[in-house]
Amino acid sequence: MHLVDYPESDRANELARKTRDLMDEVILPFERDLGPGEAISDSELESLREAAKDYGVYCPQMPEEYGGMGESFRDSLAVFEEAGQSLLGPPALRVDAPDEGNMHTIELAGTEAQKERWLPPLIEGEAKSAFSMTEPAPGGGSDPKMIKTTAEKDGDEWVIDGHKWWTSNGYEADVFLVMARTDQDAHPYEGCSIFLVPAEADGLELVRDVPSMDSSMLEVSHAEVRYDGVRVPEENILGAENEGFQIAQRRLGPARLTHCMRFCGMADRALAIARAYMQHRDAFGSSLADKQSLRHKIAEQELALHTTRTTTRDAARRISEGHQARIPVAMCKVKAARMVQEAVDLAIQCCGGAGLSRDLPLVDFYEGLRFFRIGDGADEVHLRSIAREAFEDEHVADADLANLPEF
Repeated sequence: MHLVDYPESDRANELARKTRDLMDEVILPFERDLGPGEAISDSELESLREAAKDYGVYCPQMPEEYGGMGESFRDSLAVFEEAGQSLLGPPALRVDAPDEGNMHTIELAGTEAQKERWLPPLIEGEAKSAFSMTEPAPGGGSDPKMIKTTAEKDGDEWVIDGHKWWTSNGYEADVFLVMARTDQDAHPYEGCSIFLVPAEADGLELVRDVPSMDSSMLEVSHAEVRYDGVRVPEENILGAENEGFQIAQRRLGPARLTHCMRFCGMADRALAIARAYMQHRDAFGSSLADKQSLRHKIAEQELALHTTRTTTRDAARRISEGHQARIPVAMCKVKAARMVQEAVDLAIQCCGGAGLSRDLPLVDFYEGLRFFRIGDGADEVHLRSIAREAFEDEHVADADLANLPEF
């Protein structure tokens, strides 16, 4: 249970309760039975997904007509947080990245034909997807304006050429959402488009799975991909031509908040593990839970978790009301990424040698979370946006400086 109650709708509370029951009764026991370093099999994951359907919490964020539950974005966030208690939770409930964000993008910008083709198999877990945007130097990374991949019109087809990497799910994907420049003379923000590229397209080469910090519990690739004269029909463009970045921004706001909620769940469980261990482990004449320095560190992390939950819910409310909420989302992203890293690190420290073993899930958590301070926008990129907004504030108190000597 949370230390602080949050104002949620009755439906959100019901979904949270059902998800908590699923996690406690099915997913966490299954996770604990996995051997150290053992990955979940496809058949085992399918079994967990069937359980999520039985509990009434499978893919709540997607429309019913394509196989989801049709819940509102705001109410669905409670499911994301509870699912984040285990690395197995998000894929079991089909609220996992990058598929969750890709499904939302197709729902947001796709034609009816594109939605009917891709959303049912993606929601059901019969297909996987990859968002292919990041490029090796000198291409687009933290500065997406540097994008080099191009798409040229040739009759009723588009021809894509480029080099990408960190395309998560690349080796598993059935469809790639590829960002490419379609107007070479325009600013990239006004001259890029997103294309749906089937994995079997001629000229799409999976160069390698980039070695990375990742949990062994889930087998997710981060592919380096080359597009060498890849041809797709005109109807494979996602949304309007040259509106790729506008679509990506509409995708990234909600997607970043779902990341934040999943990581709140991870931090919550990590701190619960730490508290339980501290209460049972004696050292220097008393339990670790009686040591004031450790108690205060736990309290500080509970404070950080509460503020992250609060700011994330506020940003989600703004998005649900139709606002872009660019700065609130940036603040949430930075805060959540730092908070979860600090929480899991503290939990490992409090558990000592046990924290370093794979008998507890903390090592898997640690390996799986560090990317979050770089992926979906590095801390520095979001801080740059926040600082720019702060320094452009029209309410800067110049009058307070009037009595200072010239400077």
